[in-house]
Amino acid sequence: MDSLAINPAIAIISLTDEGKALAERIIALHSSEEASDQRYLHHHKPKPFSDTVINLFNNNHRLIFICSTGIVIRTLATHLTDKYRDPAVLVLDQQGKHVIPLLSGHEGGANEWARSLASSLGATAVITSAEKYTQPVYTLGIGCDRGCPVEDIELLVERSLSQLKQKYPDVEKASIQCIASIDLKADEVGLLAFCKKASINLEVFPATTLRTVEDQLSYKSDIVFKEVGCYGVAEAAALISASAVTGNNAELVLHKQKSKRATCSVARSYKSGDKH
Repeated sequence: MDSLAINPAIAIISLTDEGKALAERIIALHSSEEASDQRYLHHHKPKPFSDTVINLFNNNHRLIFICSTGIVIRTLATHLTDKYRDPAVLVLDQQGKHVIPLLSGHEGGANEWARSLASSLGATAVITSAEKYTQPVYTLGIGCDRGCPVEDIELLVERSLSQLKQKYPDVEKASIQCIASIDLKADEVGLLAFCKKASINLEVFPATTLRTVEDQLSYKSDIVFKEVGCYGVAEAAALISASAVTGNNAELVLHKQKSKRATCSVARSYKSGDKH
């Protein structure tokens, strides 16, 4: 089975002895979590500071700074791309009382990450960006070969959700409200078995419906189109099902992940009453 991409390690930057102690505390707290495969790098008083930080940022490491926000802003300002591609950045005071999501708050998952870290530290997350205040709806789209074993689907989904959780800490299998696929898979034994074990209903959609969101797909496959009549199953099914639950547009929070016999993707949407 193809391996999934491994997220870069989270890098913690500290500049004082108090900051160093806080960094070590953060690493100890999270390394003790069961089933956590997230790695951490700790750079204390890195030299040269700017070069070290910029290299980590440009290589997509999520960053935790234990220093003033001014230092961080001045260092990263000329290297920012946009909120969709820049890695999430948090800034903490050296006492560990406040956690500020400085970059990629919503789209990059820094707001959820800040809340999670603040909770573990007994700190306060200082959220300054406009947000949706209720829980998002997450849906899982799955495509697979005919006869794909349930074990293959389970392994792919577990690894994919573990990867997604590094960016959105609120995501668990229990937070998935719907599993979706193309109508050709309505009787797929392995997929139905997976849904039964997860206690989540399977929703299926015809290819014509899945094509209505093809402009949102990360990749359009001509091979898939020739086989089933749409350019992608997992991403499109996730998007359509999320919109069906909320009545609003959906976005992909995990692009298509694949093994030899299955694909999966996760979409997110918000109900109309959610505030921005």
